[in-house]
Amino acid sequence: MSKLLSFVFSFLLVFLLAAQETRQSFRYSINKVEAPIQIDGNENDEAWTNINHIPNFINHWPVDSGQADALTHVKVTYDDEFLYVLAICYDNGNRVVQSLRRDDDDGHWNSDNFTFVIDPMNNKQNGFMFGVNAGGSQIEAQLNVNGPRTRYDQNWDNKWYSTVKSYADHWTVEMAIPFKTLRYTPNQSEWGVNFIRGDMERNVYSTWTQFPLNYGGIDLNFMGTLDWDESPKKASGKVVLIPYLSGGTQRDFEEEEQRSYDKSSDVGLDAKVAITGSLNLDLTVNPDFSNVDVDQQVTNLSRFSIFFPERRNFFLENGDIFSNFGSWQISPFFSRRIGLIDGEQVPILYGARLTGNVSQKTRIGVLNVQTNEFDSIATQNYSVAAVHQQVLDRSVIKAIFINREASGNLAEGQFARNGGLEFAYLSNNGKFGNTVRYHTAFTPEDLGNNHFYGFSGNYNGRKLRAGWTFDVVGENYITELGFNPRIENYNAVTEETERRGYTRINPWTVYRFFPKSGVINQHGPRTWHMVWLNPDGGGLNERSHGYAYDFDFKNTSSINFQAQDREVNLPVPTSLLGDDFTPLPVGNYHFATYWINYNTDRRKKLGLNFRVQYGEFFNGERWNSATTLNFRTQPWGNFSITYNYNKVNLPGEFGQANLHLFRTNAQISFSNSMFLTSAIQFNSQSENYNFFTRFQWRYRPMSDLFIVYTDNYEMDNLGLKNRQVVFKLTYWLNL
Repeated sequence: MSKLLSFVFSFLLVFLLAAQETRQSFRYSINKVEAPIQIDGNENDEAWTNINHIPNFINHWPVDSGQADALTHVKVTYDDEFLYVLAICYDNGNRVVQSLRRDDDDGHWNSDNFTFVIDPMNNKQNGFMFGVNAGGSQIEAQLNVNGPRTRYDQNWDNKWYSTVKSYADHWTVEMAIPFKTLRYTPNQSEWGVNFIRGDMERNVYSTWTQFPLNYGGIDLNFMGTLDWDESPKKASGKVVLIPYLSGGTQRDFEEEEQRSYDKSSDVGLDAKVAITGSLNLDLTVNPDFSNVDVDQQVTNLSRFSIFFPERRNFFLENGDIFSNFGSWQISPFFSRRIGLIDGEQVPILYGARLTGNVSQKTRIGVLNVQTNEFDSIATQNYSVAAVHQQVLDRSVIKAIFINREASGNLAEGQFARNGGLEFAYLSNNGKFGNTVRYHTAFTPEDLGNNHFYGFSGNYNGRKLRAGWTFDVVGENYITELGFNPRIENYNAVTEETERRGYTRINPWTVYRFFPKSGVINQHGPRTWHMVWLNPDGGGLNERSHGYAYDFDFKNTSSINFQAQDREVNLPVPTSLLGDDFTPLPVGNYHFATYWINYNTDRRKKLGLNFRVQYGEFFNGERWNSATTLNFRTQPWGNFSITYNYNKVNLPGEFGQANLHLFRTNAQISFSNSMFLTSAIQFNSQSENYNFFTRFQWRYRPMSDLFIVYTDNYEMDNLGLKNRQVVFKLTYWLNL
């Protein structure tokens, strides 16, 4: 018995310490240079001569052992203002450059690329990513841990510099990252660090540190250590001002009283104030979001709302402090609810966000935004406070409080509040994680059954991966500043929305095989199961069981086969195809669906994505096909056409419909700082044609000129519904 206990203890000790090995085994000593380095991509610059280098990387995907075939040499140094990185990427000269457009994650990871990731707080909880593809296109992102995985948010935007140079047998990238762009504590002498190389000719990724391929290259848990010869000092330049000037003209042609274009102009100001090296204050006065990309049109044949991500810059930095709460499709806080109501922009007067680390293990976020009165909507004040306290090694206790308060003549005592507490456990090696949560809602009516609680977790093995979720949502868990669509059930007969609580159970598994030779990188089955139960023992609400088999090929193409079995006890009469047809009655519906997805080699200039789906749909049938054809003129242009067709046949008066979704995209990069994006979208479900084009010129770092043109047309006769032309000029000013 004692031998067995000794074995179990030894196994657990190795299991817990496994993730520590990379920070102990992979260490790079960084030394200061006296003179600034010119960022020109020149590997022979005298400043780099005496800097020690990392001689090669280790395979990470699709194989996670052995040295990479393509050599990569990396050097890192610094001065008083910048952290410098030089990478020399050897190859055969057959490079893939998907795009020159900045902040394009597909254009980065699917091109030959080099990526630098750091954890300045050295706490394995959050960090930064800076990447450049072989065409010089930049991407920067914030890293954060969500469950067992490291995620990145490429919408974060900040100032840094890079230059790429190409040669016959290698390409080089030189980076200079200002210390004031980063968040760190001046007394921290060890940072987490890793480097990632994407070699598209071979379709392989390599990293400096060695760790299992079931973790992404950016994983915060498997970084090496950047050893500073002396701790970096607090960055100079505490304040950044970003004033803007905007103007434009618009007209609503469906409004008979508007007979001419309305002209407008505006000014506003954003500011970033470094309270400490790791705590940042974002301020905004009269913000303007006219430069934000248009949402992609979708066909929605579900009973619930679709999630669209936040893209507005003010809400992005350290956004995970507020957003990493809740469960799948249950988010207590969703910043897009602020300043947008039913797709209409509500004027924001001012806002402030204080986010970052107050100590190595404590992160906080405080947000306050004031909106103006809009039509019949009262003036609103939004306040959010959140704290993340790291415990054990990688686990976190999190709390959040959310408040919306109306004021003015239209207010009538309106408010909505939410609070929540979560414990997110994550093992040292990142294989196992589980989050336990409890949230509640407060309303003027003081409603009961207003709680949301449950747990969710993951096991992330090399071949076997699994997850589980258990959620209980009360019918009065109202999240006005969150996203919780399933609680709202629209009755198509009474035209009223009924709130219904539910219990959700969701286990899933994935298994992967890794052939040692042949044309396949990996393949294997996966399965997922969703069961929604009515509250108080009310029986089944809905269930869904999915099965799939995936193949990923060495030439980057992929194919998968899927089947899904569903049973729905429809709680209210529901119109799936619009008001022209009789709603489906309350009752039990059992149906199955099958589909195939295929993607061609993404390295080719001409690419194809194809999906075909067929099966039963409630009491009828549904056929769906979706095709995207993409043509790339390396490196300056990407042109795509997408056509999504749904044919739905329900019996009798319940309706038949042919739904068409058509979209063309054109992305043209005149350089690494000048871009044109255009899209034409046609959605027969929403009966709308949309034309959108955006020109962006980054005329200096973090300073932009935007010109945006938008048209919306009726479906039947192409009558113009509305038109808008706007410009926005921003300027980044360091004080």
